[in-house]
Amino acid sequence: MNPPARPPTARLYYGWIVVAVTAAILLLAAGTRSAPGVFLLPMLYDTGLSRSSLSFAVSVGLVVFGLGSPLAGMLIDRHGPRRVTTAGLLLLAASLLLSAVSHSAFALTLTWGVLSGLGTGLVGSVLGAAVANRWFVRQRGLIVGLFGAATSAGQLMFIPALTAAAAHLGWRPTTVILGALAAALLLPTLLLLRNAPGDVGLAPDGDPALKAPPAPKPDPGVMARALRTPNFWLLAGTFFICGATSNGIIGTHFIAYAADCGIVAGTAAGFLALMGAFNFVGTLASGYLTDRYDPRKLLGAYYAFRGLSLLVLPLVGASGNAAGLVVFAVLFGLDYIATVPPTTAIVADTYGRANVGTVYGWVFCAHQFGAAGAAWLGGLTRDHLGSYGMAFVAAAALCLAGAALTRGMRRTPAPLPTL
Repeated sequence: MNPPARPPTARLYYGWIVVAVTAAILLLAAGTRSAPGVFLLPMLYDTGLSRSSLSFAVSVGLVVFGLGSPLAGMLIDRHGPRRVTTAGLLLLAASLLLSAVSHSAFALTLTWGVLSGLGTGLVGSVLGAAVANRWFVRQRGLIVGLFGAATSAGQLMFIPALTAAAAHLGWRPTTVILGALAAALLLPTLLLLRNAPGDVGLAPDGDPALKAPPAPKPDPGVMARALRTPNFWLLAGTFFICGATSNGIIGTHFIAYAADCGIVAGTAAGFLALMGAFNFVGTLASGYLTDRYDPRKLLGAYYAFRGLSLLVLPLVGASGNAAGLVVFAVLFGLDYIATVPPTTAIVADTYGRANVGTVYGWVFCAHQFGAAGAAWLGGLTRDHLGSYGMAFVAAAALCLAGAALTRGMRRTPAPLPTL
């Protein structure tokens, strides 16, 4: 009697196809979110609006991006990544095309701020965390790091390209190109993106010989209970600091700050691209380390290192030292979003893999509130004080406070309070 036939071994685990599609979407979302920092000076000259007015539009986009994160998390937990990503890409494409024909501060706040923020919030916030936790177990930290690296690659690829395109075509035609790219990603999303391993008869991490387990169901009351745990507020507070000191002050104002130091926009964009390259390295390394070491200690080290690098920035910039800005770009790039893998790991371990979308969505919302506040206050500081120096010192102090807050986090899951 012949032994029963074993299922054929798949040459490529389908989860990696989902990872590839997700990485492409995150790359575009990162490029779109970095565009305001690139377009800030061209928009100043084109529209005649003040720096603080344009910074306010950017900050609104960051706030809506943040508010879109828990919405995306809830929708992904209930309906899966595929539908949510499709809706987000449609909204993002429409918002970019509309912003290209906007002229007033109100119109730019609505299109570049509200609509673009919601679109990127649906596709660029919790999508990576949800995909990593649905499809992978043993390599979860690495996959989260890979998605962080995709975000870095978006910065690396898009900032120099957008700077050159804005210089030759103008920021409006360049925005139309971004909208077309968002629309183009709809096809691979619809054809290739799947919600969970069970959709293709697999288990997480891809053993085809295993029976695909039922997808874990999210707890509808998890946020009501999470809000009563210290870990949630510590995670949200440190991620608020992360957003303020990365996307907020550096992502929005670095090119404008470099211009104050006498460095042309193209060179400053190259510095940001260099930052993105080292961000790629730092985030992948962070994902690797998160699978092996205490994520609390990693977070503490990351925030302390970031604070020290921000203290250096006003010193090297004041002298117009291009070499010093290169050193800053390398140091800050290594730490730009290295906080994401350990933060996601603590969320998953504390509140359960099935609830990552919902809980991490609210943690990420705090990140974007921090980014929005720093983006607006950075422009306000520059308008009223004539320099960014005090904004960078305040950001450094926030980072050191974030390093201290990580000491209060729990490493192991704690029972959630009952209602």
